[in-house]
Amino acid sequence: MEDIRILAINPGSTSTKIAIYNNTKSAFLKNIKHSVSDLQTFNSITDQYEFRKKFIIDELKEAGININRLNAVIGRGGLVKPIPSGVYEVNKAMLGDLRKGILGEHASNLGGLIAHDIASSIPGVRAFIADPVVVDELQDVARVTGHPLFERRSIFHALNHKAIGRIHADSINRKYNELNLIIAHLGGGISVGAHCKGRVIDVNNALDGEGPFAPERSGTLPAGCLVKICYNNLYSLEDVKKMITGGGGYMAYFNTNDAYEIELRARDGDPKAILIQNAMSYQIGKEIGAMAAVLKGKVDAILLTGGIAHNPMLVNFVKDMISFIAPVVVYPGEDEMKALAMNALVVLTGKIKPKIYK
Repeated sequence: MEDIRILAINPGSTSTKIAIYNNTKSAFLKNIKHSVSDLQTFNSITDQYEFRKKFIIDELKEAGININRLNAVIGRGGLVKPIPSGVYEVNKAMLGDLRKGILGEHASNLGGLIAHDIASSIPGVRAFIADPVVVDELQDVARVTGHPLFERRSIFHALNHKAIGRIHADSINRKYNELNLIIAHLGGGISVGAHCKGRVIDVNNALDGEGPFAPERSGTLPAGCLVKICYNNLYSLEDVKKMITGGGGYMAYFNTNDAYEIELRARDGDPKAILIQNAMSYQIGKEIGAMAAVLKGKVDAILLTGGIAHNPMLVNFVKDMISFIAPVVVYPGEDEMKALAMNALVVLTGKIKPKIYK
C-alpha cells in the first residue's frame, strides 16, 4: 500500500487533539490545551474557529509536517442532523449546519469546519467526518417519552462506541454486525448503548440530561424537582442548563470534573468521595441492566471503555452489579484519533464509499 497521510482533528471543550497517520501508523500526536481565559473571549464556539485552526497549523509547522503531502483531513463530527453511522464527506449542507449549530453548540462542531478549510487549501485533498455524536439508529419505540411534546434523542460517544465494538469483534474473530453488545463509554459524559447487530437501537442522551450522572453532567434528574427549580426565580435558564451539562455530577458535588482526583480521595477513605463515586458506579450498572432488557437478555459481551474505565474501584463495583448478564471486557481509555484516521483510510483505499450528508 502506498503511503497515505491523514490529519485527524478532535476539538474538545478546552483542548484540540491533532494526529498524523501514515496508513495505520501514528506519526504525530499533539493535545493542544486552551486556557479558559482565552476561550472566554469568544461569544460562541463557532467564533473559536480561526483561533483553533491557527494553533493546529502552527503545531504542524513546528513539528516539520508539510500539510501539502496530506491525502485527507478528518474531523470529529459535531451536532449535525441525526444521521446513521458512517463516514461522511464534508459538503456545503454540512458546513451550513455546523456553522448554525443546528442541534446546539459543541466544540466538536469545529472538527468538520476546520477539516474542510485545511483540505480545501490543498489540491486533491478531501475532508470527512465520521460517527458524529448525533448518530441515530434508535428503534422507534425507544424515541417515545410519555408526552408528545418530548422525544428522546440519540446523542452519545458514537465514534468510540463503534470503534470499540469493532475492536472487540476482531479480538474474537467475529464481525461487529453479528454481535449484541452493551457498550458503556465512561468519561466526562457517560453513554450506555445497546448495540444490536451493528446498530445502536437504544442509548441514553449523554449530553443534556439522561442516564447516569458523570464528572460534569447531572444525568437524569427528578422531573418534579427540576420543574420547581426552573420556577423559583433563583436560577436563570442558563443556570439550569449549566446544572445539567457542565456543572452537574462531580462538578456540583466537589467543584471539580477531575475523576482521577475523586478516585484518589475515595482510595484514601474520604467518605463523601466514596459515596458519590459509588453512586455514579451504581447508576452505570443500572443503565447497563436496562440495556440488557432492551436486548432481551441476548448479550454477547458488555464493554467498558473511556478514561474512567482505568478506575479499578469503579470497574469492580459495576462488574459486581452486571457480570451475571454477560462477560465484561474492559477497554480503558479511548483512541478517537486512531478511530478517525482509520475511518478516513477505509474510504481512501476504496473499501467503503463515504455517505452523503443532506
